[in-house]
Amino acid sequence: MATAPGIVDAWAQQPTDRFMAEPWLASLLRWTGAERRTPSLGELLAAMDAAGVELALLSAWHGPRGALISNDEVAACVAAAPDRLRGVASVDLEDPMGAVREIRRCVGELGFVAVRALPWLWGLPPDDRRFYPVYVACVEHGVPFGTQVGHTGPLRPSEPGRPIPYLDNVLLDFPELVLVAGHVGVPWVDEVVSLADKHPGLHVDTSAYALARLPAAFTAWMRGRGRARVLFGSNWPMLAPARCLEGLDALGLDDEARQLFLAGNARRVFGL
Repeated sequence: MATAPGIVDAWAQQPTDRFMAEPWLASLLRWTGAERRTPSLGELLAAMDAAGVELALLSAWHGPRGALISNDEVAACVAAAPDRLRGVASVDLEDPMGAVREIRRCVGELGFVAVRALPWLWGLPPDDRRFYPVYVACVEHGVPFGTQVGHTGPLRPSEPGRPIPYLDNVLLDFPELVLVAGHVGVPWVDEVVSLADKHPGLHVDTSAYALARLPAAFTAWMRGRGRARVLFGSNWPMLAPARCLEGLDALGLDDEARQLFLAGNARRVFGL
């Protein structure tokens, strides 16, 4: 498999023991064959090196029961490898003013490049009113909002991952929002593609998928009009970036589309 240097991984996390102990991880661990243990930061950096990944975006995780990976824990990882990592913030949706202040701190003081919230973790669709202060803060601070789209791999309901009507409503209400939808969107891939064609601020990352498993309709879109809208992601530690890159050559991307997918789109979208 040929890969270019300088790949950007748009979706990774350096988990804590709290994160790895979550019972909903059971299905992901079963599907991916990953161990229920907390990998070290050194293991992440080694996995990046093995795949030719220059830069990875590390996400914090905040849910209804608190932080599974806190913003400060992410910041400590970034500080340990500042040339290889960037931070993605997560906030408490039940505390709207606190969330807005935390986004200001993470972007302004910690240098984070995005904010992410997972609808399935909160049991809320992304057009729920509790997300809206976060969207306002993202637009005001000029950073993208990241989320998950499609069926839910963890043992939680998949309904919040439906693109239509939920993401459609969000992007209609916030036309200035740059939104990165992770995990491709299966089984609603046609909805994802149609929304990205409709809304110029919507992008998709391929995290949680080996490239050989991407749906044919999605890869056809990547080769054509979607070439500026798709970002590479792994979902480390559930999947290593080298495993996710399997099948890259078979996608049939021309040189421009390949470079945009592996790095160019992420560098533009996240201002790297």
